[in-house]
Amino acid sequence: MNKKVFSGCLTAILIVGGIVVLSSAAYTVNMREQVIITQFGDPKGKPVTEAGLHFKVPFIQKINVIEKRILEWDGPRDQMPTKEKTLIMVDTFGRWQITDPLKYFQRLRDERSAQSRLDDILGSETRNTIAKHELIEVIRTTKDRDPIQVDELAKADLGGVVGVLPEISRGRTALETDILEESRVKLEEFGIELLDVRFKRVNYNQTVERQIYQRMMSERKQIAERFRSEGAGEAAKITGQMEKDLNVIESEAYRKVQEIKGEADARATGIYAAAYNQSPQAAEFYEFSRTMELYPLIIGGKSTVVLSTDSDLFKYLKQVQPDPLPQGDPIGEGEE
Repeated sequence: MNKKVFSGCLTAILIVGGIVVLSSAAYTVNMREQVIITQFGDPKGKPVTEAGLHFKVPFIQKINVIEKRILEWDGPRDQMPTKEKTLIMVDTFGRWQITDPLKYFQRLRDERSAQSRLDDILGSETRNTIAKHELIEVIRTTKDRDPIQVDELAKADLGGVVGVLPEISRGRTALETDILEESRVKLEEFGIELLDVRFKRVNYNQTVERQIYQRMMSERKQIAERFRSEGAGEAAKITGQMEKDLNVIESEAYRKVQEIKGEADARATGIYAAAYNQSPQAAEFYEFSRTMELYPLIIGGKSTVVLSTDSDLFKYLKQVQPDPLPQGDPIGEGEE
């Protein structure tokens, strides 16, 4: 009886031990992972990259899971100068993948160390690349891109300064490619393949931003002053043209009036001459009426006119006979 109990217990122990050993020796790898087997901290064998059920030495060896998918890197927002010493804030991001898990494990061990190394390498290359180029190179997408619409203020800028971008040689896409290629070489020794690097956002430094806004305001004020001066010039030109046209119209009207008056005087003179030739009495009456019209203008005015009594102007006055004195006593008679 005791032998049977002992045999049953031993069998149970062996079964449990076998399960424990089997569970420690067997492990699974899914499609998103790759595994490095280590023994006392040292890698053993090749990396396991195939998905499925795998085995290792139980209790002694340990599995280290490494990500197989594409990972993201979101760089810190950093301040850096451009070629013209303009301080800008650059925010970058990238995508990377572990292509050599053994080398990656030996050099970095985990993803946290990898992210730190990416910060150092990509941040340094980004800073070096931006320092070699002007700000317009960082902002413009490509060197051949044309603006969608032309600034109306730029059209009004006679100096040709506002709205005119400096000539660029490469562009933002080429700068991102430079950062990618330079960083990729350095990351290969860590078993990492850098897939892409992009600028997420580029901003001015706050101090520089205020200076840029002030310069933009100054440019707009200059254009506004140019608009005002051009408007004043156009107004003066229009006013001058108006006065010129008015003088031309007045002179033309005066000329026509004089022509009409001349024609009227000529016709009147012709009529008077014809009447004079036909009837001397009518001519004499005309001369008389004209003379009578002159008397109120000459004698009744405040001006003083000195004329001889022999003048033709007074011939009709001289022809007037005074009324005879009334009959009666001469003046002064009858007085004692």
